[in-house]
Amino acid sequence: SLKFLFLLCVVWISLFQGCVGSHPKPSCRYPPSQWCRSLEIAIECKVQKQCMEVKAIRPIQAVPPVSVTLYYESMCPSCRVFITQQLFPTWTMLQDIMAITLVPFGNTKIPSVNPVFACQHGQPECRGNMIEACVIHLTGNNLAFHIIYCMESSADVLSACLQLYAPSVSWSAVDSCVKGGLGYQLMEANAAMTRALNPTHKQVPWVTFNGEYTVAHEDKAMSSLFHLVCQLYKVRAVCYFFLDE
Repeated sequence: SLKFLFLLCVVWISLFQGCVGSHPKPSCRYPPSQWCRSLEIAIECKVQKQCMEVKAIRPIQAVPPVSVTLYYESMCPSCRVFITQQLFPTWTMLQDIMAITLVPFGNTKIPSVNPVFACQHGQPECRGNMIEACVIHLTGNNLAFHIIYCMESSADVLSACLQLYAPSVSWSAVDSCVKGGLGYQLMEANAAMTRALNPTHKQVPWVTFNGEYTVAHEDKAMSSLFHLVCQLYKVRAVCYFFLDE
């Protein structure tokens, strides 16, 4: 309905860049993904009205969400830009109609004569990939995405974002996963998923939508993922207000 579209646009303006023009971001100590987590946070960030309106908005249950899978590397500059400027902000707004799968592996190689991962940006990236694979395994996709966004937003992908977003998961559990056999198994699984891509990935980030890759979707995802997810969602009326078409 038009009311739904108006409310969604209001929240988009409040949280990010807006439908038109610009809007000052609220001054508060919480990231946008947490603004509607509680009434206290919403009041501090001055978005309580928008959060109450968003709570009333629910997707049509019979329509499956858009499945977005990102194949990436932890220290790839282009991957970091896509995660922090497109994927995470879009997911924060549209998580009810999109499902994220993160596959940290990318252009990593497993030499046949020496079963040790060789990463495009060296061993620190191999460790970063495995840490992120372990975080996903231990916390689940949604919570892991907050942690990985935090890690990829910083200068050091090994920064302590786990304590901020998942204090119940100890670093020792992640470290045990990385140093033990589980981390290697998770990376082998990511390698299998990456190698199974059709067409074969040519660079990272590599993004598929509902299991499929097209150049057109990739081009649009890099600059306007929010609009693309709206286009791909089966109930087009939900998002058409934001589309250029």
